[in-house]
Amino acid sequence: MTQRRQIVVAMKGIIRSPKGLLVVQRTPKDEVGAGTWEWPGGKLEFGETLVEGLRREIEEETGLTVTIGELLYATTFFTGPERQLVLLTYEAFHQGGEVRLSEEHTDWKWVQPDELPGILPAEIHHEMVRYGVYEKWKP
Repeated sequence: MTQRRQIVVAMKGIIRSPKGLLVVQRTPKDEVGAGTWEWPGGKLEFGETLVEGLRREIEEETGLTVTIGELLYATTFFTGPERQLVLLTYEAFHQGGEVRLSEEHTDWKWVQPDELPGILPAEIHHEMVRYGVYEKWKP
C-alpha cells in the first residue's frame, strides 16, 4: 500500500520578553530535529485560525500566555518522502506565566538575538537571515 501524500501547516512563535527570545530544545526521541533548539509552536488543528493555533501551541508547550504579532517569514520543506510541511513563523510577545515545558521539549532558555547563530539549526538560521528577521531587532 502506498503512503498518501500529506501537507501539514505549522506555526512557530519567536517569543520576545525583556529577558530575550525563548528557545526550546526538542526531545532526543523526536522524529524530526531530535535534540535541536527551536521556537515553540506546532500544527494547525482543523477549524483554528493561524493565531488561535499558535497561541494554543505556545501555551501547551511552554505554559506562557502570549500575544501574536506579525508574520516574520514562511517556508516549506519535506520531512519525509510523502510529507511536506508549510511553516509560518510569527513574532510573539510574552504576556504572562512561567515556562513549564510539555514532554515535547527537554530544556529552554531566554537568549539574545546575537546568540542565535550558535544555537539554532543552520536551516532555521538561514531562513532568519534570508527574510531579514535579525535586521528587525537591531537598535
